[in-house]
Amino acid sequence: MSRIGNNPIAIPEGVTIDVKENVVTVKGKLGELTQDFSGVAIKIEDGQAWVTRPSDSKEHKAKHGLYRSLVLNMVEGVSKGWTKELELVGVGYRASHQGQKLDLALGFSHNIVMDIAPEVKIETTSEKGKNPIIKLTSFDKQLVGQVAAKIRSFRKPEPYKGKGIKFVGELLRRKAGKSA
Repeated sequence: MSRIGNNPIAIPEGVTIDVKENVVTVKGKLGELTQDFSGVAIKIEDGQAWVTRPSDSKEHKAKHGLYRSLVLNMVEGVSKGWTKELELVGVGYRASHQGQKLDLALGFSHNIVMDIAPEVKIETTSEKGKNPIIKLTSFDKQLVGQVAAKIRSFRKPEPYKGKGIKFVGELLRRKAGKSA
């Protein structure tokens, strides 16, 4: 029995969920998201959405919790939004943005210039004495995570000094250096 799939999804005010055939559409003040689904049924009753499965087969159990989580993330995204923050740790590491272009100086011979999807809002802050921070905000959780992972992949944190791009609050496994 799926514990996650059995929980109802509360629909906040200003959010509408439409289910047509095998596509669920969630609209809110921040945007609109759609998701295909199969193997489950989605019902909307008095301010709550329920995801039900037709049988207790292994495939239906797996999809039950999956689609409930996806719909919940869509509802939260169009009502509140999702945010990821990345921190640049290293001497001379800088980040700046011009519109939807992110410019990263990460110790390579050339700066990395990355185009960010128009659905993602980007902010960069750099204060003296603190590490530069990149803040990504959007209504699509999957897109924010994908863009953040792509930025992080340019210079992953290394285990000895911790230099690189890391998520704010991320704990890194550090290694001891050479023992003298």
